Amino acid sequence: MDFSNNILETIGNTPLVKLNKIVAEIDALVLAKVETFNPGNSVKDRMAVKMVEDAEADGRLKPGGTIIEGTSGNTGMGLALVAIIKGYKLICVISDKQSKEKMDILRAVGAKVVVCPTNVEPTDPRSYYSVSKRLAEETPNSWYVNQYDNLSNTLAHYEQTGPEIWKQTDGKITHFVVGVGTGGTISGVGKYLKEKNPNIKIWGIDTYGSVFKKYHETGIFDENEIYSYITEGIGEDILPKNVDFSLIDGFTKVTDKDAAVYTRKIALEEAIFVGNSAGACIKGLLQLKEHFKPDDVVVVLFHDSGSRYVGKMFNDDWMRERGFLDENITKAEDVIKDHIDKELIVVRTEELVSHAIERMRKYKISQIPVVDINGFVGSVDETDLFRSYVADKNVAEKPIKEVMGKPFPMVKPGTPIEEVSKLFTKENDAVLVDLENGNYHIITKYDIIGAIK
Repeated sequence: MDFSNNILETIGNTPLVKLNKIVAEIDALVLAKVETFNPGNSVKDRMAVKMVEDAEADGRLKPGGTIIEGTSGNTGMGLALVAIIKGYKLICVISDKQSKEKMDILRAVGAKVVVCPTNVEPTDPRSYYSVSKRLAEETPNSWYVNQYDNLSNTLAHYEQTGPEIWKQTDGKITHFVVGVGTGGTISGVGKYLKEKNPNIKIWGIDTYGSVFKKYHETGIFDENEIYSYITEGIGEDILPKNVDFSLIDGFTKVTDKDAAVYTRKIALEEAIFVGNSAGACIKGLLQLKEHFKPDDVVVVLFHDSGSRYVGKMFNDDWMRERGFLDENITKAEDVIKDHIDKELIVVRTEELVSHAIERMRKYKISQIPVVDINGFVGSVDETDLFRSYVADKNVAEKPIKEVMGKPFPMVKPGTPIEEVSKLFTKENDAVLVDLENGNYHIITKYDIIGAIK
């Protein structure tokens, strides 16, 4: 009989799949190493097992202990599988930018999940690096994995992923392209492949808001390059020990929008349902196309499954909110079509300023049209109300008509977006759309900005 003794024995030997339509403009053979076939649905299963087994071997992890790790989700899943099979407890510290699906999956496999803010310095006590270290110090019989600096991470890919790729390409691989986060995959695979053939080029995919590309090119750790970004699984605001820059021939950076758009394209054009970093890799690959020749064999690694991003990159509303959907917006009605069913919030001339303020807070809006029995007669916005309050602390109990400004301009649904945009001035922050039959909707500056691609 042919069977595995437990789920950990099924890790590795993932398929290499030829990419076709999505890389049509690349004049080379492009193959994807699809790591979603691992039992935890990501490449991180490989190094999770290796790091645990190495820690067991040298006594850092003892029977019945607690594994603690800061993770973007995938390493946590790999560690969860190992913890279940080997009888350990697991605490995963995760940043709040990670998808809800990743957090739910970790809880489903028995991990305790601690969520930390993304937009803080690595040394901030609230960061997931700091919280992971603190929990490891406070928890008896615990082991802090530290995948960023734990060199068993790199070793797992040197021993497994690299040899698999070399064997699957019959040694014909000329380029390896992969997103870089902890650095274990690119360093482990890169080391193995360059030992086999020093001419193989190793390319890293980075994201805007990360330090890797500039550091590789200049040796400068530029903190000005660090800012919050959406793309998951790649890029860092630190220099992990697992990133061996001497093995990397170059980096290319990919925007959040391109990473998200190409994540969806892979599913639609290649029928491969993979995650956010895969989209970044494909866009990066296209940015590097002048480096590839017809006889080249280019291997790109897809880290994880698209199932962890169904509420993000695979959700139209999420994409639209961030301006990542390339929709054709030419008229006023195009701007409001996704929220046209929402009620227009108004305030009457005889209502108090306090009523307008309460409505702004409740509905999270900044502008409100003012009406009386004859229709629209004025408008108020938060700037006007703030100025009025500074001038008169009792303004909250005054009627709206005493502080209101001019009515918002009115347009028809078919008004060209260029004409609508011209109606926005320093004195005017909104435009009303006459939907007829007594129905109206509002377009704000925020809506116009959101429509800009």
